[in-house]
Amino acid sequence: VNPGMEAAGGMVSTPKALPYFVALSQILGLTVVAITGAWLGLYRGGLAWESALQFNVHPLCMVIGMVFLQGDALLVYRVFRNEAKRTTKILHGLLHIFALVIALVGLVAVFEYHKKMSYADLYSLHSWCGLLVFILYLVQWLMGFSFFLFPGASFSLRNRYRPQHIFFGATIFLLSVGTTLLGIKEALLFGLMNKYSTFHPEGILANILGLLLICFAVVVLYILTREAWVRPPRAEEQALSMDFKTLTEGDSPSSQ
Repeated sequence: VNPGMEAAGGMVSTPKALPYFVALSQILGLTVVAITGAWLGLYRGGLAWESALQFNVHPLCMVIGMVFLQGDALLVYRVFRNEAKRTTKILHGLLHIFALVIALVGLVAVFEYHKKMSYADLYSLHSWCGLLVFILYLVQWLMGFSFFLFPGASFSLRNRYRPQHIFFGATIFLLSVGTTLLGIKEALLFGLMNKYSTFHPEGILANILGLLLICFAVVVLYILTREAWVRPPRAEEQALSMDFKTLTEGDSPSSQ
């Protein structure tokens, strides 16, 4: 399907395979969240804030926020092809801020847990990567808000920044999944120690979780990188963009 073609009534047509891949991404994402919850419930005692179980809030929040919701935020522009661009932008930004807030809860949980148990902070590769990714994610959100949601950025400046925004969005998502895999491995090594090499059921479940995280990331990135699945600009959006360019930069609508 040509992404630039519009169906009757000015609606942008949807590539035939796209809904199936989006559905697959959601099945994988929800399964990842469910298995994370099952792992923590079956083998780690469940969730509780005011106890030693506070640590378990950390992996669940990070999987929900930095993996599932972040992945869904990246897919917004592929899924909502006929909604107003501003509506799609707001949804994209809201999903990212929900992910940030949930991830922040996860960070607070692990730092408070370490303090209660008198454990050292920020010594492992997982913790270094995790803090770096969270900071990058926050900066990416602030930059995206400044350029695309906050009024004031010029049309040409937005156009120049857009490729960087897309690149860093995909990169931070990949780094989030990689950091989650490091966290799973670290938790298994601390929790199971020598039992890990005996194909312990907890180890098998967590390994399956890791593979599903990779599958989710692959499907999301596949959807994002298919050129034919990019949300095409609608006629009125192109006209508004040219009008905005004319007002802010003094260009004529016909100039390139």
